[in-house]
Amino acid sequence: MTDHTEQEGRRPSNDGPKAAARNRAALVAAAREVFAEHGLEAPLSAIARRAGVGQGVLYRHFPDRAALVGAVLEENVRQMEQAAESEDATLPGLLGVLTWHLAESAAFIGLLHSSRAGSRSDLRSHSTALSERVQRGLRAHLPRGHRLSAGDLELAVAMVSATVIGPTREERERRALAAWRLLGVEVGPVRPFGG
Repeated sequence: MTDHTEQEGRRPSNDGPKAAARNRAALVAAAREVFAEHGLEAPLSAIARRAGVGQGVLYRHFPDRAALVGAVLEENVRQMEQAAESEDATLPGLLGVLTWHLAESAAFIGLLHSSRAGSRSDLRSHSTALSERVQRGLRAHLPRGHRLSAGDLELAVAMVSATVIGPTREERERRALAAWRLLGVEVGPVRPFGG
């Protein structure tokens, strides 16, 4: 058995819960990237490698693919909600954050098309609830007299998200921005909330 010690002869400290939280965050970030590059059927081993952890750590946090996809979706929605709750939130700014998530995360696009969840009613209802949380944040900042009504805004988001295809993040972002322009909707800087 190998003895893992630091240069001074001590074992490295076990960060316990801090390491667990760090590993979980790394797995979610890696999953977002790998899903965007290779789709939702990407190998989970690639996600563990990208996060710098073993597959056992991945499965301790996420027992299956659905749990990992759900964590990515929840994180995306949480960031959208934080952006909507910020005191300087505007519809263009929120659409910039939304566009960043669309270009960055294939799983997020799937969420916005929750009817694609197939026959699994639990997944479909969860996706619908998450999608509604995003829409609620956007509608709260829809200015009076905006060219889009609340219903049109939801349709516009679905239409734009359907255009977000391409092999690179840059291509997906370019296509999303072009779709927003075609709809005549102003979009703020494309970046994650707080970025």
